[in-house]
Amino acid sequence: MARFTPNLLDEILRRTDIVQLVGRRVKLTRKGQAFWGCCPFHQEKSPSFKVENARRNYKCFGCGKSGDAFRWLTETEGLSFPEAVERLASEAGVELPKWSAEDEEREDRKKSLYDIIEATCVFFEEQLRAKNGAEARDYLRSRALDGETAKKFRLGYAPTGNGTLIEHLKTKNITLDDMIAAGVVRPAQDDRSPRDFFFDRLMFPITDPRGRVIAFGGRGLSPDAKPKYINTGETTLFSKGHLLYNFATARPAGIKAQTIVVAEGYMDVIALVRAGFDYAVAPLGTALTEDQLHLLWRTAPEPVMAFDGDDAGLRAAQRAARLALPHLKAGHSLRFAFLPGGEDPDSFIRQNGPAPMKKILDEALPLSQVLWRVETEGKDFSTPERRAGLERNLAEIVQQIGDGKIADYYRRDFEQRVFDAFKRRQSPTGGQPRQWVPKEQYNRQRRGQGGGYRGPMQPQETVSPAVKASMLARSGRSGALRMKEAEIAALLMAQPALAHDHAELVAELPFTDRELDRFRHVLLNLAASGSSLEKQGFETHLSRLGMAELVARLTAKSTGGVDPAEADYQPPEDLDARFLKAASDLREMAERAPERARAMERFKTEGTEESWAEAQRLLGHPGNEQV
Repeated sequence: MARFTPNLLDEILRRTDIVQLVGRRVKLTRKGQAFWGCCPFHQEKSPSFKVENARRNYKCFGCGKSGDAFRWLTETEGLSFPEAVERLASEAGVELPKWSAEDEEREDRKKSLYDIIEATCVFFEEQLRAKNGAEARDYLRSRALDGETAKKFRLGYAPTGNGTLIEHLKTKNITLDDMIAAGVVRPAQDDRSPRDFFFDRLMFPITDPRGRVIAFGGRGLSPDAKPKYINTGETTLFSKGHLLYNFATARPAGIKAQTIVVAEGYMDVIALVRAGFDYAVAPLGTALTEDQLHLLWRTAPEPVMAFDGDDAGLRAAQRAARLALPHLKAGHSLRFAFLPGGEDPDSFIRQNGPAPMKKILDEALPLSQVLWRVETEGKDFSTPERRAGLERNLAEIVQQIGDGKIADYYRRDFEQRVFDAFKRRQSPTGGQPRQWVPKEQYNRQRRGQGGGYRGPMQPQETVSPAVKASMLARSGRSGALRMKEAEIAALLMAQPALAHDHAELVAELPFTDRELDRFRHVLLNLAASGSSLEKQGFETHLSRLGMAELVARLTAKSTGGVDPAEADYQPPEDLDARFLKAASDLREMAERAPERARAMERFKTEGTEESWAEAQRLLGHPGNEQV
């Protein structure tokens, strides 16, 4: 990449007519030395958007948007800063610094890889149309996709056999080493010779932001294909955590529409585009990453995440919401569109058409509402302690927001929601609320649809003071949960590559500790970006993020107090087995946590023999199980 010095950038701006540049998109009228028009960044009837060549900038006095010519291209066309510099330099006739011999060699190498992947894409397209692509064509027809759609998205077919593509590319004088470097051929391994990376799969080309094919996603056609979808491995050109499927096409459409839709898979994107939503994209087989989030925000201020309406969809929404919190800024957020349970955009559009899909997207929920839903849906808040726990969780969410002003607005929003849900309602006699429950549950009770008010409890025989003072009564199992979470984090610290092998499992771990949850997100982002997950490098990365104290604590826990030099090596298979067992234990503990919490609350409130027996049954007797 060329080095852009301040003097060079200033020269490019000096030679750029910003009025002419902005005037390509906005109708401008001259008033004195400045030009005015209606702001392209928000809806307005009276012009408040000013552009001046003398100042070499634009500014909207309505929404506050401002910047120079570079910012204009990054804001309106979604270009990266280097792309904007190269574009304006070319138009202004400014020669960029020449690259070194090493830079030129590296760029020539990349061009060669682009050519290999393009040749591979053409081969896959031809195979889809050929006789042996019949099964793939049948599959496309079963999903209501015709030949025009296949052509538009350059869909293809990777034929069966281990070396079909290799033999084809050899006829084009492409070496085996270059095929491997391009990611279309697997290298020799053990007693196996080099072989095609994809076979018997429907192929989806993946492009970079300029529209050049740089990788592929393949869907297995055989019922036994595992996994169902695979992507090209990490290459010089491709890193799946930094790109989005269909982004090159969706970016200009999204900028024009001021929105972009994020679906979960390739077929969903194709269905959305065919239904008229040209601004649809999808991550490449991973949860959304920070880099992908910033790509979205360069296109539209509030991307819409389109998820299934089931539990898995809500969990995916939660992960995306938590990812966005530290990066929120004025005017930039996320919205969430939930489809009916069991539906995805592809199946929903095929069954219902574009109009109902548009309605769902238009009614997408704001980020704050989704966070509230995640924390409250299906949960019981009938005791003061549970409501206090909810307020604590909401406060922790606010703490993750980096922008102080936005954090303050979220704090107020959550306080209002808590007030509306619990504190506003009074009993018919004007006294205290009869039972503090979420508003939806309260309304159902008022309509007689379940769970009405119970009268006062009848007195029962109480337990002794000694029992009430026991460790079990005082602490329950929260300590055990924290210990199990720390155990899992220590295993991930000892072998970060576990995040590659068990990414989905790591993403779904029910961590309650905020610091460990952040640790988990950092690890998953590194795994998704294709970074090497070596222990030393991971520790260094965490320390740079201000987590050195956590590194020391988890390292000490993983070595059990043994000299790290002696405890450094543990067989990967042992760590893998221990991780899977610990993750299973944590899930079981989390699933039973509400029941255990209710038992403890009942015991603390009633102090009866009956409630004591129930607490023992769910929590384990101190003499038999560590608490």
